[in-house]
Amino acid sequence: MENRNLDRDKLDFAKGEIGPLFRALFFPTLVGMIFNSALTLIDGIFVGQGVGAEGIAAVNIVAPIFMVATGIGLMFGIGSSVVASIRLSENKVKAARIIMTQAFIVGLVLVGIICVGSMVFPRQVVHLLGCSPLLELKAVSYLLWLLPGLPFLFIECVGMMLIRLDGSPKYAMSVQIVAAVVNIVLDWYMVFPLDWGVMGAALATSIACATGGMMVLVYFLCFPNKLRFYPLKWSLTSLLLTLRNTGYMARIGFATFLTELAMSVMMLTGNYMFISLLGEDGVAAFAIACYLFPVVFSISNAVAQSTQPIISYNYGAHLTERISRTLRVSLFTAIVCGLSVMVCLWLGATGIVRLFLDPQENAYGLAVEGLPLFAMCAVFFAVNIAFIGYYQSIEKAMVSTVYTLLRGIFFLVPCFILLPCLIGVPGLWLAIPAAELLTCIVISVRYVRRE
Repeated sequence: MENRNLDRDKLDFAKGEIGPLFRALFFPTLVGMIFNSALTLIDGIFVGQGVGAEGIAAVNIVAPIFMVATGIGLMFGIGSSVVASIRLSENKVKAARIIMTQAFIVGLVLVGIICVGSMVFPRQVVHLLGCSPLLELKAVSYLLWLLPGLPFLFIECVGMMLIRLDGSPKYAMSVQIVAAVVNIVLDWYMVFPLDWGVMGAALATSIACATGGMMVLVYFLCFPNKLRFYPLKWSLTSLLLTLRNTGYMARIGFATFLTELAMSVMMLTGNYMFISLLGEDGVAAFAIACYLFPVVFSISNAVAQSTQPIISYNYGAHLTERISRTLRVSLFTAIVCGLSVMVCLWLGATGIVRLFLDPQENAYGLAVEGLPLFAMCAVFFAVNIAFIGYYQSIEKAMVSTVYTLLRGIFFLVPCFILLPCLIGVPGLWLAIPAAELLTCIVISVRYVRRE
């Protein structure tokens, strides 16, 4: 089994040139992440065209649940990948395999608890998420059919990072592409020919998540390189060790979980503010920005995820100059990607909104006016995520967590509340860019002073 491979890339994290090494990881990761973000984006487009503004608003109400599950997956994915990278740099392969297995088991338990709770109390959950009576039926339907796919979504999120660390970024990319294509095809079929509405969109997403999750399991069970599942003991000592290890992984990856949680906070706060000022049409317009934000996040996160194994491995090997060079490459790439996304959203606002909504909808005009303002967040967000990923990779979990809290909660919520009072409706759209800008200033000033 050790000799099997999938045309595995030869990645030497300790001696390979930083530029080519980063590119070997970045481009497959970028393609895979973009396709992965299509899981929610395609939902929005088909629901908007097939159901209308109410459908797209209902899906946006439930989206935080999807993001919490994704956040748990990314938290354990980052945490296990960082720790496993360091263990591999120390030639402790068995320890890396145990870390990986523990991450999958504990994370699945947490996601399972969320799914069971949401299945038992679906109406209460959607109302906690800010659902209005008008949207309740559609929101509950979407939630119930989405839940079965969330455990597989977790497996995919963790698996992507560990598969890249195992030397197979192209396979990781293929997992995300296949899942996205399955989602697109089934979304169209279930929303339009079958006319299943938001239920069909949720079922399509669940099946796509299951496809991606199963491909991850097939990799680790059938043709891994160094990383594979390791049988754990079930003694009290072993269980305590598992809790200790997963707690440490969670601390390292917590900032990434907070990034997803912050998007949920962004949606919750935004939904409340938009519905209070602009009604359900405002929520539908804001929902388009929320559908696009995972794309912005995916592109920025591709940079952070591509540098993570390089930085973590060299951190474990005490090669500080290689860490500094990797960070410089990461920041440059993040700025280029952020500017590119911002320009695309500026120039393509009308066409993008038209993908989601009919021009006759009231929400259409609101979204066309607001999207260029929202787009200003892209470059600052990309830089913030690059720095947060850097601090995670060198085990500075507290620093990365503080920065994530700044951009996702401590700056974001006041901006959402204060800016509309100061400048009206444009303040709703500028709240997210303002929070990212303030965070970017804090991170940059602190980094320059420390260096």
